[in-house]
Amino acid sequence: MQFLLIAYDGTDARALDRRMKSRPEHLEKISVVKKAGEFLCGGAILDDTGKMIGSMILYEVPDRAFLDNLLKNEPYIYNKVWEKIEIKPFRMAKIG
Repeated sequence: MQFLLIAYDGTDARALDRRMKSRPEHLEKISVVKKAGEFLCGGAILDDTGKMIGSMILYEVPDRAFLDNLLKNEPYIYNKVWEKIEIKPFRMAKIG
C-alpha cells in the first residue's frame, strides 16, 4: 500500500536550524528505508525563495500501522522539525 506524507516545518526562528541539524540523520535513515523498498520518492518542499519549509515522501509499505511504526524512527519527527504532518493513502498512476 502506498502513502503520501506531506509535512511542514515549524515557522519559529530556530526551525531551519533544527532541520539542518537533523538532516544528516534523516538522510541516513531514509536511505535504509529506500534500500528496504519502502521509500519510492521524496524531497524538500521549498518556498518561493528556495528555502526548505517541509517534506514530501511517497512510501510503499504493507499498511498504515507499519508506516506509523516506521515513522517512530524519523528524526524530523522526534527532533520536532515537522510541525504539521498529513498522511494519505495514495495510488501511483501506472503509465505506459
